[in-house]
Amino acid sequence: MSRVAIVTDSAADLMAAVARTSGIVVVPLEVSFGEQRFRAGVDLTTEQFWERMAAPDQPFPRTAAASAGDFGATFERCFADGAESIVCVLVAGSLSGTLKSARIAREGLAEREIHVVDSGSASMGEGLLALIGAEMAAAGGSGAEIATNLEDRKSDLDLFVALDTLEYLKRGGRISGTQAAVGTLLSVKPIITIRAGAVATADKVRTRSKARERVLELLTAKPAERVAVLHTMADDVEGFRDELVRRLPGGIDPAYVSIQPVGPSIGPHLGPGGIGAVVLYAR
Repeated sequence: MSRVAIVTDSAADLMAAVARTSGIVVVPLEVSFGEQRFRAGVDLTTEQFWERMAAPDQPFPRTAAASAGDFGATFERCFADGAESIVCVLVAGSLSGTLKSARIAREGLAEREIHVVDSGSASMGEGLLALIGAEMAAAGGSGAEIATNLEDRKSDLDLFVALDTLEYLKRGGRISGTQAAVGTLLSVKPIITIRAGAVATADKVRTRSKARERVLELLTAKPAERVAVLHTMADDVEGFRDELVRRLPGGIDPAYVSIQPVGPSIGPHLGPGGIGAVVLYAR
């Protein structure tokens, strides 16, 4: 392990192999279907989650933050494995109690160096920051340097996803019933983003094809350093990725473009059929 351990949560939607290769430790959030509870990415894979979402008569899934005890145990394990400091990059504090749990755990280890970074984002918005942190750690960066850089770079993130409906965001408590009702009444395809750590509607269009086109327009306003295409079991994800890469001004190294299925920690709030991306703009 690097002398700086990078920790994130399962809302980052990092694939297990990517997290493992990068040396990133992932703390799972909880997802439940009725009385059945699972640790996202541990007891329930992304594929298994979407199979359940598509099955008839399944209760609507609920998510819960990781506990302070989960983070405390993870932090202690990182130090036992040789880390001198920890940088913990987490889902926006306004979207989950996970950030609060990590801060409580940090207070319990006050004698150790632990930096907790609110990504202000979710899914691969958070994940891209964790990957940057891991690269800096591997290059010998200190915990303080990494945390400062991630706090700075989160302003370069943009996330836009076209959804089939606002119903899942309403069920998950992320938007009001009135907001969802207006969208349903107008038969629109909402495009969501994250602003100041909160879910917001970036635009509303009438068809799925127009929604995809609008997302592409929003994501290609500026040159990009990294891109992660996000989807919730949507069609033609590769075609969307190729078109996004083609339109990005200045081009982009294919090594910094990935396709990430949204997992159990974020998926209940979006529902199936969504497609979009997170872009980290170049400086």
